Amino acid sequence: MIICDSHIHSEFSSDSSAPLDSIIQKAIQLGIPKICLTDHHDIDFPINPEDGFDFQLDFDSYFAAIDEIRHRYGDRIDVRSGVELGLMNTVAGMARDIADKYKNELDFIIGSSHLVRGLDPYYPAYYEGRTEIEGIRDYFESILENVTLIDDFDVYGHLDYVVRYCPSGEKIFRMADYNDVLEQIFKIIIPKGKGIEINTGSLYKNMSYAHPHMDILKLYKDMGGEIITVGSDAHKPEYLCYDFETYARDALTSLGYRYYCTFKNRKPEFNPL
Repeated sequence: MIICDSHIHSEFSSDSSAPLDSIIQKAIQLGIPKICLTDHHDIDFPINPEDGFDFQLDFDSYFAAIDEIRHRYGDRIDVRSGVELGLMNTVAGMARDIADKYKNELDFIIGSSHLVRGLDPYYPAYYEGRTEIEGIRDYFESILENVTLIDDFDVYGHLDYVVRYCPSGEKIFRMADYNDVLEQIFKIIIPKGKGIEINTGSLYKNMSYAHPHMDILKLYKDMGGEIITVGSDAHKPEYLCYDFETYARDALTSLGYRYYCTFKNRKPEFNPL
């Protein structure tokens, strides 16, 4: 049994309106003993005039709300506090400051790439003037820059997020086009004890596989990677633990993983599948 959803967004993220209370009640209904809230904080994220999202987390209000939730539900579920920290090579110092400032409050930090040199792959403009393969490769190369400069994360989130928004869809992805840069990423993060996640959010966004592609999961394992978390990336309570007991479990066991990780006080806990 996969006992924790380690990637969840609430009303404290710009792109979610889900009350914390509704998330906790859904998790209790599902019978999972622990969850980790990971609301967005994207430093220097440009405000989009179309939606007004700024992805800046009010940490003090966030931790106060989590403490209140723990007080009310702590006898029924273990609520852990995390953040999904948007990483770019320009924010290395600020990421370090956040991890240090909140070292007593944060159980878990997901490092994620939502922007590549200021451009969001969500929007068609990201691919203007280049091929999709060039756009995907640039995304992975930006991750390589990030992990070279930044240590203040525990797992890298939705490692191939860029593929979700390719004009041609997921079929454009071929591991052979990016194997070299992905190897370089893993050569850096694995010795440092950093993990990656299975993010099932793509499955309810009409992709046929969770992030990252199975070939990327296999490469991580073949290179000695052991730290895998499982998260739904839910922005609504109904998506909590989405396809955990089917896709996520099958993906891990088929590749020979025997454990997946949860985090407490920034330390991995290894849970049998």
